[in-house]
Amino acid sequence: MASAGIQSVQAMAVNSTMNAGSVFGMPEPLDDAKNIDEYHTVLLAIYVVVLLSGTINLGLMMHIMKSSTTSITSIAVLNLIFTHFIFLLTVPFRIYYYATDSWSLGLSWCKVFSSMIHIHMYMSFIFYTIILVTRLMAFHCQSERVASYRKMHALLVSAAVWVVVIVVGPCIIFFSYGKKRLDGINGTAAVSDCFRFGENIEPAGKVFNYIISAAIITVTAVLAALQGNVLWVLYRKYHQGCTSQQDFGAQLKGMCFASIMVVCFIPYHLFRVYYMEHIDLQNVNEVFLSLTTFNCLDMLTFLGRRTCYVCVQGRAL
Repeated sequence: MASAGIQSVQAMAVNSTMNAGSVFGMPEPLDDAKNIDEYHTVLLAIYVVVLLSGTINLGLMMHIMKSSTTSITSIAVLNLIFTHFIFLLTVPFRIYYYATDSWSLGLSWCKVFSSMIHIHMYMSFIFYTIILVTRLMAFHCQSERVASYRKMHALLVSAAVWVVVIVVGPCIIFFSYGKKRLDGINGTAAVSDCFRFGENIEPAGKVFNYIISAAIITVTAVLAALQGNVLWVLYRKYHQGCTSQQDFGAQLKGMCFASIMVVCFIPYHLFRVYYMEHIDLQNVNEVFLSLTTFNCLDMLTFLGRRTCYVCVQGRAL
């Protein structure tokens, strides 16, 4: 009788605790699982679209760019194509995870595939900046006397960027990224979930994220404003005939790159600042992060009537 009474008291305590949790707005475990499934469905749809459209886009642009001249812009675009290609190789693993809700490749590979989306975003930002700065310099300087000199610098900068990524990237991934999750877990052991490393961000990491986000937002806004001003100047100069001018077409493509930076990067980094103080919003952060991958469609800015003609005829741009 005494044991039965104790069990009934324990059951009442458990029920009261669950009711109190619902009253104070604490989600129940089933609700959490349902929300995670909804986020996974959204992420699955986004990455499927990115993989399919990004692959078609890269195949088309590789065909077009294979006979292009080795200008600074062409070098930066080829780097962008390679950056997108490396990232798209990791997308099927994300699709598999969000489709099955399970990860069986171990924590080490989870860290690698998770970090690749960040590397892709920052690499893309660097090459976008190079393209836009080059276009702005070409407009304001209008000089070809240092063209070969600048081409050499473009190759050196490209090589330096890839060397830094190859050397620094693995060090960060294996010695810093997701470090807390390694406590008591073998790096090769299977883990049930992946792409959830928000709890690993330390105070110094938060400061670094604030600085990076502020820098990307500022640089993107400034470049977009400068590029828009260039287009306005050219439009006032040529009026209705601006579309037939080569300078206007080149700067218009630059504006397309600037628009991609604004649409893909600024929303994520604005939310990133808020997310640093609300780590429990990891699922929302993953959705914002996935939207940055739509910059894989940036090569479509090169498509137009002349580009389609070139693609059909197999000639250079």
